[in-house]
Amino acid sequence: MNRPDTLIILSPGFPKDEADSTCVPPQQVFVKNLKKTFPGLKIVALAFEYPYKAAEYQWNGVKVFAFGGSNKGGIKRILNWRKIRGKLRELHDGQHIIGILSFWLGDCALVGSRFARRQNLRHFCWILGQDAKKGNRYFKLVKPRASSLIALSDFVAAQVNKNYSIEPLHTIPPGIDPEMFDAPTVERDIDILGVGSLIPLKQFYMLVELANSVKNEFPNLKCVICGDGPEKKSLLTMIKDLGLESHITLTGELPHREVLKLMQRSKILVHPSAYEGFGVVILEALYGGAQVVSLVKPMDANIQNWHIARSQSDMVDVVKAILNNPVTSHAPVAPYLIKDTAIAIMKLFNGADFQ
Repeated sequence: MNRPDTLIILSPGFPKDEADSTCVPPQQVFVKNLKKTFPGLKIVALAFEYPYKAAEYQWNGVKVFAFGGSNKGGIKRILNWRKIRGKLRELHDGQHIIGILSFWLGDCALVGSRFARRQNLRHFCWILGQDAKKGNRYFKLVKPRASSLIALSDFVAAQVNKNYSIEPLHTIPPGIDPEMFDAPTVERDIDILGVGSLIPLKQFYMLVELANSVKNEFPNLKCVICGDGPEKKSLLTMIKDLGLESHITLTGELPHREVLKLMQRSKILVHPSAYEGFGVVILEALYGGAQVVSLVKPMDANIQNWHIARSQSDMVDVVKAILNNPVTSHAPVAPYLIKDTAIAIMKLFNGADFQ
């Protein structure tokens, strides 16, 4: 009896159910579109840490095994790895596995690469951002070959080469799914939008300071910051101290589709993050018709409606120029589609150099 091709995906976290849109949104959009683009492919996802309780369930046609690691270290993490290796052996005995794809170069890549080598399976690790930074001990533990590494962007590939003297052979950027967007709205009643985790790395204090810098020139300025995190309290304090309560709204964490709707109402997405592999939020905002202003440039090529600011003060100048331009374009821009991402990934498993 012929068994269907099976791809194993290893991830620190995976949505706990089909309503969970806030757990690794870019990765779940990718997996969902991988299944849609290759309906005959069987996909099995192993979630190391989240959901926080061990479970076995179906998610949009994908079989999920959650191990509930809950980000615990020490002996508990090692015991969890043992359980995961046991499940991999079970899957290998019962499925026709074409390979293993690990999200981030961390413990998923460690477990996945070692199992793949023993079973002579293809294994690729998709380096997605901060795992490319200096100090990632898993590079020494995994000892990856360049041919087994996928960089999310040109910037990520350069960081890996700079920090670990290995240049990923493959660069596959993320993409957007146009079907997730509603019909475009006519009115753009949000001047500046910020989306992301409220953590120090994302530097949302810059967006607050930016609003303070331009409020006199744009007295009806409306800004929205969408997300949650440890910086929320300090941002609220800043907003109050600067008298920006009528200009800036913090929405907290919202379902993914609600965030996309905000993008379609926004003139500009400001992305002040100090480091970014390739924020899918930027691609989503571009397709939502917003202009984008960021401090980082993940791809070497220029992208329409995406402005790279050289500094915080330059960011202010760029935002002012956009808001003052009466003919600013809000046409959807789609430099990368998630369907193309799925096809590029599958090409690697259909005849790649591996080991």
